[in-house]
Amino acid sequence: MTMRSKFAAKIVAMTVALPMLAMSPIAASAAEAELALLGSYVGSWRGEGALTGGGRNEPFRCRLTVATGNQGKINYSGRCTLVNATLSISGTIAYNDATQQYEAAMSSNAGYTGLAVGQQNQGRISFDLKERQKDRTGSDVRIGSKILLEGNDSITVDFEVEFNDSGEVLTASVPFSQ
Repeated sequence: MTMRSKFAAKIVAMTVALPMLAMSPIAASAAEAELALLGSYVGSWRGEGALTGGGRNEPFRCRLTVATGNQGKINYSGRCTLVNATLSISGTIAYNDATQQYEAAMSSNAGYTGLAVGQQNQGRISFDLKERQKDRTGSDVRIGSKILLEGNDSITVDFEVEFNDSGEVLTASVPFSQ
């Protein structure tokens, strides 16, 4: 797998995983309204998009399953298919009553693991995840993702990866629907 493909795989994995990060673990006694909002995303979701940048577009499709977990948590698992790779993710999302925030955890077969905190505003839950990693040559790479859960029927994930040594930027936006 090329360096671009590996980072594309991480971006696509984040596309599937980050919506689920909005619903991750840590508190057992969450407020009823917040738990109900998380529960409204239970079901099967599909989305597709294109990874753009580097002089070409690479289309991909994703499926995501959100299920009710234990102790007010929501569990999720998903897969994205690119031209030359299949990515899978899984994780948990919950409302932490003690800190009054949504928290999510995820892992993927692309070597990405992460935690994110979600902010609720007018029926929306948004997550903003930023990470720095090294590519196989040791160069810095910035990875960012924004996830928006909106109106109980919409999940949108936006990604950006910047290779600091070359300045190349890869982006993707994936709207999910049930």
